[in-house]
Amino acid sequence: MKLGEAWPDSGMSYWNHNVHYHPVILNAVPPGCRDAIDVGCGDGMLACALAARCAAVTGIDRDALMITLARDRAHTVANATFLEGDFMAHPFADESVDFACANTSVHHMGSADAIAKMARVVRPGGRLVVVGLASDGSPADWAIGAVGLPANWYYKAVRGEGSAGAPVLPPDLTWGQLRRTARRLLPGVRYRRHLLWRYSLTWDKPAAWDKPAAWDKPAR
Repeated sequence: MKLGEAWPDSGMSYWNHNVHYHPVILNAVPPGCRDAIDVGCGDGMLACALAARCAAVTGIDRDALMITLARDRAHTVANATFLEGDFMAHPFADESVDFACANTSVHHMGSADAIAKMARVVRPGGRLVVVGLASDGSPADWAIGAVGLPANWYYKAVRGEGSAGAPVLPPDLTWGQLRRTARRLLPGVRYRRHLLWRYSLTWDKPAAWDKPAAWDKPAR
C-alpha cells in the first residue's frame, strides 16, 4: 500500500508499526469522552480517528510539516484542532481532558516527563494511554524482540509500509526502565509489551487520590 491510498473504512492511509497499534488507543477511549489530546500527533491520522469517538480532539506536535499535513487531513473534521508546539511547554491546564494519548512520541520529550504531564492533564475519572518505544537492555529483551520478526515480515509483505516523514529518535529508556518508571508515576497502570517492538500503558485516573511526588520530579 502506498502513502495516500486509504484502506476502506479504516481511516488509515498507510501502514507501519505505529499505525498498527492505533486500535490499542482507539479501543481505550472512555464512553462519553468530551475532549481528548493526542501528544505528538504527527500527520493527524490517529487524531482524526479519535474525533469519531470524542466530542473534541486536540493534536499537538512541534514539527511544522506534520501539523501542516494534519490540518490538511482534517479539513473536513470539524472537531479536530491541531497546534504546532511543544507539549511540555504548552500551558495545558491540569485536569482538563477526559483522554490523553501518545503514539510513539513520549521518548522525544523524555518519557518520564511527558507521561507525568499527561497524567496531570487528565481529569479524575479520565484515562491515559501511551504506545511507545523502548530499547533492549538485556539478552532477554533481544530474545523477546526476535519473536516479532516473522510477524513484521508478514505485515510488510501483505500491507507494505508507509510514513509521513515524522522525525525519528531512539528510545530514551530500556524496557525495564520504562516499566519501572510507569509504575512509579502511574500507580495501578496496566503495562503490556507488544509483538512489534512497542509497549502500551493504560491508566485510569482515580476520582479521588493524592498526586504522586514523582510527578513533580520524574526521573529522566
